[in-house]
Amino acid sequence: MNNFAKSLLALWGELGLNQRVSLIVAFLAVLGGLLAVVLWSRRPDYQLLYARMSEKDAAAVISHLQTLNVAHQITSGGSAVMVPSDQVYKLRMDLASKGLPSGDGVGFEIFDKGQFGLSDFVQRTNYLRAIQGELARTITQLQGVRTARVMIVQPENRLLLTDQGVKPSASVFVDVGGTRLEPEQVNAIRHLVANAVQGLQTDAVAVIDNRGHVLSEELKQDPALGTASSQMRYKQQVEDYLSKKVESMLAAVIGPGNAVVRVSAEIETEAMTSTQEKYDPEGQVVRSQTITEDVTNSAEQRAAGGAVGVSANLPEKAGAAEPAARPSSTSEQNRKNRTTSYEINRITTNTTRNPGTVKNLSAAVFIAPRPAVVATAVAGATPVAPTPAPKRTAEEMTALRQIVLNALGLKVAPGQSIDSLVSLQEVAFQSVERLPAQIEAIQAESRWMGWTEAASRWAAVGLAVVIFGFFLRLLAKQKPEPVPVEVLSLAPTALGRSLASGGGKVTPEMLNNLIRNKPANIGATLRDWVATPAVNSKN
Repeated sequence: MNNFAKSLLALWGELGLNQRVSLIVAFLAVLGGLLAVVLWSRRPDYQLLYARMSEKDAAAVISHLQTLNVAHQITSGGSAVMVPSDQVYKLRMDLASKGLPSGDGVGFEIFDKGQFGLSDFVQRTNYLRAIQGELARTITQLQGVRTARVMIVQPENRLLLTDQGVKPSASVFVDVGGTRLEPEQVNAIRHLVANAVQGLQTDAVAVIDNRGHVLSEELKQDPALGTASSQMRYKQQVEDYLSKKVESMLAAVIGPGNAVVRVSAEIETEAMTSTQEKYDPEGQVVRSQTITEDVTNSAEQRAAGGAVGVSANLPEKAGAAEPAARPSSTSEQNRKNRTTSYEINRITTNTTRNPGTVKNLSAAVFIAPRPAVVATAVAGATPVAPTPAPKRTAEEMTALRQIVLNALGLKVAPGQSIDSLVSLQEVAFQSVERLPAQIEAIQAESRWMGWTEAASRWAAVGLAVVIFGFFLRLLAKQKPEPVPVEVLSLAPTALGRSLASGGGKVTPEMLNNLIRNKPANIGATLRDWVATPAVNSKN
C-alpha cells in the first residue's frame, strides 16, 4: 500500500499543470456522477395513493400529507397523488379514518343556496341526487369499500297512474379492489338504501362490485321458504355456542387442540298456542242459594136465611121466627221452596310456544390420545425412543362422556343409551402443515421481488464503482511524456557542468534568465539541475 501511494505521488509530481487540472476535473466529474447515482438509487419509489379526485378532496389529502410531513408528488393535473410505496396502505387507512376522500357525489348541500324559480321536476331531481350522494358517502365508510355509487329509480308522480305495479328500485355499485364483501355487509347496504327511500323494498336493491359480481342475488328472500335463512342461522349459532362450550371445557383437561366437538341441535320452528280447561267435581262450592216460603189462610161463613118462595116475601110472614144459623169453614196452607247453585272448580291454562326452542341435542366428540412419554437422555448415552402413552380406559371414556352430557344439559330417558346422545372416540389427529404450498409460493415471490428491487437500486452504484476503478487503473499505467527543455543555448549536460563548477548552486541571475526566456520549462529545468549532481556524484 505504501509503494502504491509513493508511486501515485511520484506520478503526480511528474505531471504538468494542465494534466493535473484535467485529472482533478475528471475526478470531480466522476465523484459527482457517483454521488448523483447514489442519490437517485436512494430516491423513494412512489406509487399511486388516490386518483381522479375532485379539487376539494385533493386539497384535503395534500393538506393532511403535509401535516404528517410525508413526501408526495402531484400528477394528472392535480387529481392524483403519489406517495412512497412503503406508506401507501398506512396512509390510505389513516385518510379513511378521517373520511378522505369524501367522493364526488353531491349531498344535501345542494340545497344550501336558495334557488328561486325552479320547477317541481328540478327540485325532485335535486332531492334524488342528494339522497344518492349521501348514501354513496355512507356506504364508502364501510370497511373494504373504496368508492360507491347509488342509482335510485322512483316512479313518476302522476295524478292518474296507468300502472299501479310500478315500485321504486335501486342499484349500488361498490369498488372493493381485490377483496370481497361479507354477506352481512351486503345485507347492511341493502337495508341502508331501502330504509332511506320511501316505498323501497329490500329485495329491490341490487348490489354489484367492480368485478361484475351481483352480491345481492343470494340474499333475496323466497316467499316459499319464508324465514328459512334466519332459522338456519339461528341453528348454526346454537350449535357453535354449545360446541365451543364443551370444547373449551375439554381443552382445560386434555390440552388445547386435543378435542374436536360438533353438536347437532333440533330446533322448534313452529309457533303454537294451546288452551286447556280442567274441572274438579270434588272441589265444588256454593255459589248462590234461594229460599222461597208461601203461607195461605182461608175462612168461609154463611148468613141465616128465610123460606124460599113467594110466601117468604109476604108481610104476614115477616114476624115469623128466624131459622137457626149455618156453620162456617176455615183452611190454612204453608209452602217453602229452597234453590241452591254450586260452582265447580275450573282451571284454564293458555300456553304459547315461540319458535327457537331446542327439542333435541346430540354431540360427536373426537379426542386425541395422550402424548408419548419422552425419557430424559443421559449425557453420553444412546438416545431413548419415546414410549407410547397408554390409551384411556373405559372408565375414563365414560367419565368424559358424562361430563359432555352434563355440559349440554342432556338427560338420559329410561331405556335410552348414553351413546345415542354423545358419541366419544379417541383417535389420532393428523398433523397440519404450518406453511401450505400457497403461502410458501407467495413468500418466495415476495423475497424474489425484494431482491430484484434491491439489485436495481444498487446496480447503478456498482457500475459507477467499476468505472471509477477502471479509470484509476488506466491512470496508474499512464506514464508522462518527456517534456523538451531548452534553456537558452546550453544543453542539460553543459548546464549541469556549469552548476557543478559553481558549486551546485543556482544563482538569481541564472533563474531570472530562465524565467524570462522559457517560463514554461522552468519546472523541467529545475528537475534536471537537481538530477545532474546526483549523476556526477555517482560517476
